[in-house]
Amino acid sequence: MNKFYGTGVAMITPFNADGSIDFDGLKNLINFQIEGGVEYLVSLGTTGESATLSKDEKKAVWEFTAETVAGRVPLVAGIGGNATSEVTESIKKFNTQGYDAILSVSPYYNKPIQEGIYQHYKAIAEVSPLPVILYNVPGRTGSNIAADTTLRLASDFKNIIAIKEASGNFEQFNIVLRDKPEDFLFISGDDPLTLPLIALGAAGVISVAGNALPGLCSSMVRLCLQKKFDEALPIHFRLTNFLKLLFCDGSPGGIKAALKHLNICSDTLRLPLVGVGEATREKITQELEKLK
Repeated sequence: MNKFYGTGVAMITPFNADGSIDFDGLKNLINFQIEGGVEYLVSLGTTGESATLSKDEKKAVWEFTAETVAGRVPLVAGIGGNATSEVTESIKKFNTQGYDAILSVSPYYNKPIQEGIYQHYKAIAEVSPLPVILYNVPGRTGSNIAADTTLRLASDFKNIIAIKEASGNFEQFNIVLRDKPEDFLFISGDDPLTLPLIALGAAGVISVAGNALPGLCSSMVRLCLQKKFDEALPIHFRLTNFLKLLFCDGSPGGIKAALKHLNICSDTLRLPLVGVGEATREKITQELEKLK
């Protein structure tokens, strides 16, 4: 699955002031990403505030995104949840036209044991018409996909092709990267960890920062994949302050503030999320100007 090497961007969902979906802003964002040189796009992952969108809204965003991308880059759809039957039904009904894979977050809130996580993804793999990317983000879900479970799923299901790992657990990273099947991709789910993870064998990143800095982020990742770490490291360090600011008042509030400054779209979020504080906004703007 070479199409998922490099930089994928977990796109935000732009909203109008009244909370409705801003499709003009979404078009601006998609074109900005592609012109910036990213390798693929992820529609309605966590960064896209997918938990606050209705089924009809999700369908509209997915279809609009596929039409706007028009085959220029690969596309991934975020389809996950904590009720396995609902997730599998959503996948069965999903219009796959224009999409190359499904990213599915580990079940949240329920806190399943490892066998429950395995059976959840088994059910997804058995119905999915597209390759599946696991998504491990314990800070949001309340449970972790253990290394042994990832390796078991990678071995048992050929259409489970990758994991987006955002656990921050290097002991776990090392085990998966050491023991995974050769064709199973390990993708960084944390922008600040991308360089060291590629050094260990990761295929790239699904990035939040790439929404605002697609050129810089994708350039760094390409250098890393070419093993030009001496050239990539200065970019990594240049991004450090910006990455910290993006998350200090919550995500995707930080990246939406950056996109508003770039005139890509507004910074409106849906409750319970709110925008960043003015002090953080000013710092994001200042750092973004340095990086531009």
